Amino acid sequence: MTMLPNRWLSFLVALAVVFGVTAARAHSAQTPGLPSFGRPSGPPAAARFNDSRDQVSAKVYLSATDVTPGADVVAAVVLNINSPWHMWPRAGPWPKGSAQFEGAVRTELTSINGLGVVVHSDFAQWPETHFAMIDIGDGPQNFAIYEGLAPVFVPITIASDAAPGQRSIKFSVSFQTCDERTCLQPATYELTAEFNVVGAGTSVSRTPDPIFKQFDAAVFAKIRSGEKAPQLVEFNVLQWSFSIDTRGAGFVALLLVAAVGGFLLNLTPCVLPVIPLKIMGLSSAAGTRRRTLILGAFMSLGVIAFWMSLGIAVSSIKGFTSANQLFQYPWFVIFVGVFIATMAVGLLGFFNVGLPQWIYMINPKQESAPGAFGFGIMTAILSTPCTAPLMGAAIAWAATQSTTTVLAVFAAVGIGMAIPYLVLAAFPQLTAKMPKSGPASDVIKQVMALLLLAAAAYFIGAGLSGLMVTPPDPPSKLFWWFVAAAACSAGGWLVVRTVQITPKLGRRAMFGGLGLAIIALSLFVGFSQSAKGPIVWTYYTPDRLAIAKGRGDVVVIDFTAEWCLNCKVLEATVLNQPGVARELNGKNVTAIKVDLTGNNGPGNELLKSFDRITIPLLVVLDSQGNVVFKSDTYGPQQVLDAIAKARGDAAPPAVAMLGQS
Repeated sequence: MTMLPNRWLSFLVALAVVFGVTAARAHSAQTPGLPSFGRPSGPPAAARFNDSRDQVSAKVYLSATDVTPGADVVAAVVLNINSPWHMWPRAGPWPKGSAQFEGAVRTELTSINGLGVVVHSDFAQWPETHFAMIDIGDGPQNFAIYEGLAPVFVPITIASDAAPGQRSIKFSVSFQTCDERTCLQPATYELTAEFNVVGAGTSVSRTPDPIFKQFDAAVFAKIRSGEKAPQLVEFNVLQWSFSIDTRGAGFVALLLVAAVGGFLLNLTPCVLPVIPLKIMGLSSAAGTRRRTLILGAFMSLGVIAFWMSLGIAVSSIKGFTSANQLFQYPWFVIFVGVFIATMAVGLLGFFNVGLPQWIYMINPKQESAPGAFGFGIMTAILSTPCTAPLMGAAIAWAATQSTTTVLAVFAAVGIGMAIPYLVLAAFPQLTAKMPKSGPASDVIKQVMALLLLAAAAYFIGAGLSGLMVTPPDPPSKLFWWFVAAAACSAGGWLVVRTVQITPKLGRRAMFGGLGLAIIALSLFVGFSQSAKGPIVWTYYTPDRLAIAKGRGDVVVIDFTAEWCLNCKVLEATVLNQPGVARELNGKNVTAIKVDLTGNNGPGNELLKSFDRITIPLLVVLDSQGNVVFKSDTYGPQQVLDAIAKARGDAAPPAVAMLGQS
């Protein structure tokens, strides 16, 4: 037989091995020597399914078929893999020493409890992984795999009050088989184990298959003692990924990670612009260290109180899982805009004119404890449209846990976000150079107030767009010009007042130049955000996604919203880059935008199908519809690499080269 050149082998492997799936996590154990079932051998079986089942058979065995109430029993789900084929290991961190393949379809086992039966799938004992040198398009690498006989042992407990009679347990095992040249379509086996519950005290004889000698029965003692199976939470930030087992001390580590995510919220485009106002609020009281500390504490308490309130909502309101959901209700977005506008009006000094009485209930003066507390709440509200690195995964996991856990994680996020202001309050000398009073202080407050009005216009405009939009049509972007106008006013006022209050050329050049930069940036934002953009987007409907998959296209799905500033920044700095946009508009690639500005039900369901509850999120699917890439924090080269992998290209284009026309 004529052998293909190595470059063609690499191409074929890269073209086929690009399937991704979200899988369950379980505990692993070694299973040497499987004497009962024999080793697979002989030529591959004839194709019957045209998928991975053609090279793998599956059966389920029980350690006992007659059991008494309260008894323990073990199920062995045995996968018999034909040589030289293999399967990818179970979901979770890759075994130590293994190369990582993001597009691998990992083996997954799920079960459905029968009546009076508890299946401890979290304590399943997985087969030993072997290592093989495999080339998936990037040269030979050492991958962990399952091969030969691969049994998964699942501990089961019969309820102590189980009534006599026939019972069954259903198992579902999903997997993909590959050899060194190609991979077959992923497949799933549905298996049923049947047994009989007999009366208590009935004599039961057991002659289990020798394979069960490989099962570690000590796991039942752990289960009865209340020990929890590993609960891994995975974090991905650009090229850096890690996981945390949330049991015991791991939960403390998770809280620290959540706090870091909260701290990073201060650096997002949602919060960063208002930090100078916070610093000024503290510096204005810097004459008294005690007063500064009190104001900083109240400001921080406002931040923490808001996040704790969100935690209470997540734990008590059915279906509410993240703050992002609030922004999918246009009236809430409008309310946020009105709240911010009220604070801006106060900073401009307009509260001495006749305003509606309810406005006077809000004290915008940061020099008072209530004002500092309210300003902390406002800052936290501003942060909710953005998701900082690390924070999204922690909150998504917490939303599925107990009320105590939810509150602990959300409190950690709030504390992390509040830490910088506590530090500034504890060390007031850090703010000593900020003007405390006089014309310069007034100018800074006025400029920041005008920028807050720009933020208010942004939220009110996004809310109105959400009210008027009908998915999948894109929302109106006209409001961006109102945002730009308010921001331009801030820059213009800074230029005018700088010339008026200082004769020094250096200061005029510095602050006047800053004002001109604000004007230029505001105009750029107005033009760029209201323009169509370089990417030909297909706005999501289930039918449009199905059509793209049916054509065998690589599908790039961008989850976004007009109220999501993180989304806007990623779109402007990554997706709209000329080289990336060219790939998204390329042949056999469909770029789908899922806009959640309004209450987009189908879009939310698609987001949940990718095990996410927050945005931004970018997902890349290969021609078979399998997930190749999924991230809320990414760079241009990562997007190009993902598209190349999904398409089966041996080498992705470089960002610098693609940026050239």
